[in-house]
Amino acid sequence: MPDDVPDDVTTKRDRDTVSATAMVESTPEEIFEFLRRPANHAIISGDGTVRDTTGGDERLERGNRFGMKMKIGVPYRVSSTVREFEENRTIAWSHFGGHRWRWELEPVGDGTTEVTETFDLSTAMFPPGLRLAGFPKRHEDNVARSVANVRDHFAH
Repeated sequence: MPDDVPDDVTTKRDRDTVSATAMVESTPEEIFEFLRRPANHAIISGDGTVRDTTGGDERLERGNRFGMKMKIGVPYRVSSTVREFEENRTIAWSHFGGHRWRWELEPVGDGTTEVTETFDLSTAMFPPGLRLAGFPKRHEDNVARSVANVRDHFAH
């Protein structure tokens, strides 16, 4: 478990994925609406690399493309496409590398939702290259903080 993530966020990792899960005090509908808007992705970003949108649809659906301003050392831009979409349950996107960032929402009752983000390199163009670079482990803190950021956004 990453050191700087709250105790109520759990992570798990296997050869190709790393996931983080937390309970969020909100409905799947409200959380999904927040996640599907690229304008919110800078708020969600667990590592602070997502800065702003560059264009595309304001509310994502399957097949939509959207652009983001990023910064890892130097500023750059990336374009992603929504690859998985189930209203109020699942949304996932990937950029040119093919690996995915997936959000899954599971209602647990009383207005609470189990929220999971997964970084999945199994869909990448060259998974062995990402493994050699230390992924998915290198994204463990990132997905954990991203889920915590969503949780904190909806804290009452």
